Amino acid sequence: MASNDDAVKEARIVDARAQNISHNVRCTECGSQSIEDSQADIAILLRKLIRDEIRTGKSDKEIYKKLEDEFGETILYAPKFDMQTAALWLSPLLVAGAAAGAWAYQKHKQKTNVHIMALNLVRGVPLTPREKETMLDILTPPASQGFKSQEVKTSFWWRRLSGQ
Repeated sequence: MASNDDAVKEARIVDARAQNISHNVRCTECGSQSIEDSQADIAILLRKLIRDEIRTGKSDKEIYKKLEDEFGETILYAPKFDMQTAALWLSPLLVAGAAAGAWAYQKHKQKTNVHIMALNLVRGVPLTPREKETMLDILTPPASQGFKSQEVKTSFWWRRLSGQ
């Protein structure tokens, strides 16, 4: 009776390990399914191969390595991270970082120019036509919307603070 329970327990362990490995292996015929979900002939053969390898005492890493050696790295859903794939994995972060850096530089440059123009005005240094245009764009409030009155456009908080 005890040996029968051990055999059942061993079979459950083999099945659980095989299912875990099979969920992480791509079907070479389907491409979009794991071999656990696929009913293709190659998937059935690979599931049998995995169970046989487990029964012979191989570890999960050894089984993954054997599958990768026989079918290539694309058979695994989680490809390894190495120098070849680092650029592919990190390129979105590099592009986002470069875009954020360029945006921050533009904002800093714009603020610095406004501050320099304001200091020049205080010092009595005449502004160039482009600097005058920039200052007018920054300092001129937006035009009213025709039929809407100016009071409607003022903020609720501003009206409350000013006592209106």
